[in-house]
Amino acid sequence: MTEASKEPERTEQKKKKTFRVTTFRGIELDKLLEMKMEELVKLFRSRHRRRFSRGLPPKYSRFINKLKKAKKELQPGEKPKVIKTHYRNCIIVPDMVQSIVGVYNGKKFTDVEIKPEMIGHYLGEFAITYKPISHGKPGQGSTHGSKFVALK
Repeated sequence: MTEASKEPERTEQKKKKTFRVTTFRGIELDKLLEMKMEELVKLFRSRHRRRFSRGLPPKYSRFINKLKKAKKELQPGEKPKVIKTHYRNCIIVPDMVQSIVGVYNGKKFTDVEIKPEMIGHYLGEFAITYKPISHGKPGQGSTHGSKFVALK
């Protein structure tokens, strides 16, 4: 084959590239948003199914309504405003996708942008509660206690 005949093939391959479709347990995000909560709970793992079957407190539904309201009020091309919360044990559901949540880690609020891959996880999994340290290189002074230096 000559170089001239290879060139159109390359441009066709670039045009065929499409956006990745996000799924949760084989179901697309659009269909997940249309599902009733009972149907959605059947897709979760056993720990989450148990939690939903025992009933969620009203504070979680108020929190999700705040997230929905923040998404409705934004202009095209903007990100929604941050909704702060202490609910680290809140399970991420499809209604929360594309929201920004400030999750409290014990000291400050960590901004977490909810993505479709996060469905079924807890909010607390994305806001680390400790500061990772690196071992081995001593800081100021030559004491053994100064060996543990916090990462920045």
